[in-house]
Amino acid sequence: MRVVLAEDHVLLAAGLELLLDGAGFEVVAVADDGPSFIAAVEANAPDLVIADVRLPPTFRDEGVLAALELRRRHPHLPVLVLSQYVERQYAAELLSDERGHVGYLLKDRISRVREFIDALHRIIAGGTVIDPEVVAQLLGPRPHDPLERLTPRETEVLQAMAEGDDNAQLAARFVITENAVHKHIGNIFAKLDLPANASGHRRVHAVLAYLAER
Repeated sequence: MRVVLAEDHVLLAAGLELLLDGAGFEVVAVADDGPSFIAAVEANAPDLVIADVRLPPTFRDEGVLAALELRRRHPHLPVLVLSQYVERQYAAELLSDERGHVGYLLKDRISRVREFIDALHRIIAGGTVIDPEVVAQLLGPRPHDPLERLTPRETEVLQAMAEGDDNAQLAARFVITENAVHKHIGNIFAKLDLPANASGHRRVHAVLAYLAER
């Protein structure tokens, strides 16, 4: 798996490169600003890009803006944004993309190496990976718990979805058919008021609702 990394902190970039190399990834380029990040992706056609939210020259939002631009150019490019804080506007825009292949994690998650590498594989496979702190800040407090309408089994299915299980893994975990999984997920969407024409990815919004209430 070929990776382009956008990180201006030399030690963190070197540590990430070593971590990724040990997990079977190949870092083909390391960029330290938005324009060089975009240029590196265009030149190397990576399988995954990892970007810090803040890059030179202003250290505000250059990294996430570059990531969003790359997603506009390459809609299915797997993108992971790393941050020391949650940039609400851009996080919401990135994570509402129903095409998947996206993630937003706080940097302290990197130290949980196995979880971090698993997150990378899920993003490459088409999943959406969301840091719980991002969820909390995006949704904020709610006046009631929307999960109260779910049955115990639907709650278990939603919890497994939040842990990253796809439909096949859900079927195996609960020893049911994939058709049964589809029915449970459809019921969850309906009870959480997520109609088929809702903006964004309904699976992502369902998981956000679950994590916000935990």
